[in-house]
Amino acid sequence: MLTKEHESTLLRIARESIDGQLRGLHTRIDIAAYDPPLQRPAGAFVTLKTRGGQLRGCIGSIVPVSPLCEAVATSALSAAFRDPRFHPLTATEWPHIGLEISVMGPILRVTDVQEIVCGLDGLIVSRGHRAGLLLPQVATEYGWDRETFLSHTCLKAGLDPDSWRYEDVRIDRFRAHVFGE
Repeated sequence: MLTKEHESTLLRIARESIDGQLRGLHTRIDIAAYDPPLQRPAGAFVTLKTRGGQLRGCIGSIVPVSPLCEAVATSALSAAFRDPRFHPLTATEWPHIGLEISVMGPILRVTDVQEIVCGLDGLIVSRGHRAGLLLPQVATEYGWDRETFLSHTCLKAGLDPDSWRYEDVRIDRFRAHVFGE
């Protein structure tokens, strides 16, 4: 469980990572300096939005391959400077950007789409070498029902919107601890 203090620390790590990159500094995370919950391996996504609520970047890791504090720093940099949907963040834009962090929970295979709870579950849809992921908050933000959420996750994977109905399509769900500024 992450406390409010942990959330503040992770938001600070994300902000300092982006600040450093914009200033030409390459700082490293001292993992030992953080509380044990921030040292444990975890997947995390960092979402950048304009103050008007427009998406400005979102990248993360699904699986827990690095300590949470490091995953947040890496994801923040990727969302700001490597999201292929957007040009790299500029110093002029930066003061007008808000951050949201999603710490990934376990990934569970969906055997019945009725298991999916919009607003609580995020989705991963995959078929062959194609895969798409939408975070839990996306369905709520757009007011989507379960089928619409599944269809948009298919589209994110580059699949037809009804592909989630096919037997060779894998659907996974996950929950996330989501917080921001």
